[in-house]
This record gives sequence, C-alpha cells and structure tokens, in this order.
Amino acid sequence: MRTNQRRTVFVSALAAVSLVLAACGGGGDGDGDGGDGDAAPAQEITQEEFDEAMSTPTELTFWTWVPDIQNQVDMFMEAYPEIDVKVVNVGQGAEHYQQLRTALQAGSGAPDVAQIEFQHLQSFRVTDDLLDLAPYLPDDLGGMFPEWVWQQVSEGDAVYAVPQDTGPMGNLYREDLLSEAGIEVPETWDDFAQAARDYREANPDGYLTNLPGNDPGQIVGLMWQAGARPFGYDGEETVTIAVDSPEVRQVVEFWQDLVQDDVIAVDADFNDQWYQGLANGKYASWQTAAWGPVFLQGTAGKTSGKWRAAPLPQWSAGENVAGNWGGSTDVVLNQSDNPIPAAELARWINVEHDPALRFATEQFLFPAWNEILQDPEWLDQEAEFYGGQQVDKLFAEISGTVSTDMQWLPFMDFAYSAFNETLGDAISQRGDMSAGLEAWQAELVSYAESQGFTVE
Repeated sequence: MRTNQRRTVFVSALAAVSLVLAACGGGGDGDGDGGDGDAAPAQEITQEEFDEAMSTPTELTFWTWVPDIQNQVDMFMEAYPEIDVKVVNVGQGAEHYQQLRTALQAGSGAPDVAQIEFQHLQSFRVTDDLLDLAPYLPDDLGGMFPEWVWQQVSEGDAVYAVPQDTGPMGNLYREDLLSEAGIEVPETWDDFAQAARDYREANPDGYLTNLPGNDPGQIVGLMWQAGARPFGYDGEETVTIAVDSPEVRQVVEFWQDLVQDDVIAVDADFNDQWYQGLANGKYASWQTAAWGPVFLQGTAGKTSGKWRAAPLPQWSAGENVAGNWGGSTDVVLNQSDNPIPAAELARWINVEHDPALRFATEQFLFPAWNEILQDPEWLDQEAEFYGGQQVDKLFAEISGTVSTDMQWLPFMDFAYSAFNETLGDAISQRGDMSAGLEAWQAELVSYAESQGFTVE
C-alpha cells in the first residue's frame, strides 16, 4: 500500500476508535514549514523574521484542556501585544483528539497550537500534521529538560513539541495502615509481593494496592520502569510491537500471582468506587505518577496527614529507576498560517519562568522544565496532606531516574483500546494475564499490518 493510501485508511480507523476512548487533555490553511519526513529541513528563522512576526497583528487559536491556562496566555499576550490568542477547550481525552483529527482531515479549522500527550505525538507525525519546531526554537532548548523528556518530543534534529508536564512514577502509601499491619515500605518488588500478602492477611477488608484493568497507562509505566520497550516507530513505515518481550513478561508475571491469589484489588480506577477506596482505606498504597499527590488530596481529603511518598519498589536492590505515566506537550500544526508566533506561544508558556512556575504552583502540573524542577519556590513546599513531607522534591528527584528510550506506536489509541479487551480484561477477571498479553500482541500486529506498516 502506498504511503498516502495507508495514511488515509489509518486516520479513518483511528478516528473511529477515538470515539469510544477516554484519556486522563482556528488555524488557517497554510502549508507551514514541517511536513513529510523526507522533505528538506526548514531554515532557521532570523531575528528579523521573528521580530517582524511578533510585531504584526496576528490571531492564534490554542486548543488545550488545562484549567485556567488563560492565565499563562494572558501573560504571553502582555509580552507580545500584537498577538491575540483564543483559547478553546474542545473536550478532554478522546473528544479532544477526535476533534483535532477531524479538523486536520478537513484541511481547515484546526488550531495553530494544540496540546497533545506524549503517547499520541506519533499518531500526528504519521499523518504529517506536526510542524518541525527546530527552526523556531533556541538551539539549546533540549538541554533545558531531562534527557528522557526531550527524547519524547524530538528525533534527530527535528523537534515536534515543547514539553509541558510529565508523570514520573512513585509510590504513595498510608503510613498509618502499613504501621498497624507491621509492614515496612517495600524497597524491592519482591518485598512488595510479600508485603501485599502480609497486608491482606492482617487486613482482610483491604488490599496493599489496586491494579486496574481499564487503565493501560499505569501498567505501561511500570513496564517502562522494568526496562521494557513494548512499542516503537521509525517515523516512516516500520513499527516495533513487543508487548510479549521478556521484560514485559517479567512485569505481567509478577502481578499475575498477586492478582490470581486475591492479594491485590483489580478495581477499575477513576470512578466513584475507586475514589471511595482511596478515601476509606481499602487501598493502602497507590503506584502513581507525579500528578497523583495533588489528585489524591482532592479525592481523599479526610485522610490528610496519613499519606507519605516514596520511590517505586525496584527490581533489584540498590537500583534507582522509574517509569513515567502521563504528561503532555504543546505542538504547532502544519496548517497554521502563523508558525513563528505559534511556536513562540508553545515555547513561551512552558519555558519562561513565571508562566511555567504558575503551571506548577497553581494548576499543579508536574513540571517538565529543569528550571522549575530546581526552583525552591516550588521544590521546598511542605505538604500537610503528606505529614509535612516535601513531596515535590521527591518526585523531582525521581524524574531524573526515568530511563530515556521509551517509544510509542503511531496508533496508541487503538493500542490502549486493545489492551482493555485483552490484558486488561484478564486483570479485571483475575484470569490468565499471560494469555491476555499474547492476545494483545496479536491484536496489535494484526492492526499494524492492516494499516500497511511493517512490523518488527
């Protein structure tokens, strides 16, 4: 199948899948300067071109789901009075991506700048919808972020997005419940497995933790920590699908025993029952991302002072490795008639101190930018909910331990949907997770080949 044919079929199928998925969320018809990976790289813009563009009356449209992001946008417009930015929230998760893909396919109505999660960037690259931002950004921008973060948004000399927030993973736990059960905070996954059994025996009405079958992001983050690389994409025609690799199987087989022996819960997450479980002590810990501490405060407020944070358990004693769950970026779409101010908007709100600090301290996005990760105003805050612990500082340290080379498929919408029907279903039913893993692998390979990809 020729490339253009494959992309047309792929986008149509992906749009259909997006209608049934959920996630944790105006340009013109110009050609832009990005485009096909085979095109010659755009020339770096000059200071004169930048100054002219930023002093010319221009309207930009920005699609984003971040609450109160108008605050940062207002700061940008104050810095550049000739640029007027319209902020639009078209929905979160699947709705956001569906609307974006529909506008891009139509060839009009897409925004200049849009928010996209890390795992979905490749699906917009495969359709050549992302502007290569390298000519519009400072040459040293990559060094301003942790290496693993920059790897998520760049390939070679090309840059496809500016990171906004991330989700390095740690372990939130109820200090009081573990103490009552005589259990220490597990430092290795072997310790964790024994602690789960001991806790269940000491507290038959509760579980040490919960592994949801409806949320692939969490277990993929745990695979990331274990060194698994289940997905890959070369930016052209070849994908890597290895969800049945030894590293992935190590993670799945670890949880399999705990699931089948009913020593951990397997409740669907992010619903009322799960919220209540966090609030009433059904779950004594949550292996979550750096956005989890603030989320938990709003969900289980009556448990304030009882929670603490620690790094994830390690596969080998003495290691210090984390995975990531979540995080998002700002991209410029190729359809934008105004690539220079659009790229500056994406950069400015995320890599200028005051707007970036407000993301961390007011909207509670976990920062991607090193300057905020090292800023005492954010870093040294003591969290009453966590007994006065400096939780932000802990997760900032964890961010530096995330491995760098995790990749994604250009159809993660489908991949995560297929997870829910295969491995996720096996988790929820306390069934054969190895068989579920094999079914997930087969689903992904079949789908990739049907879309014209070569599978490695």
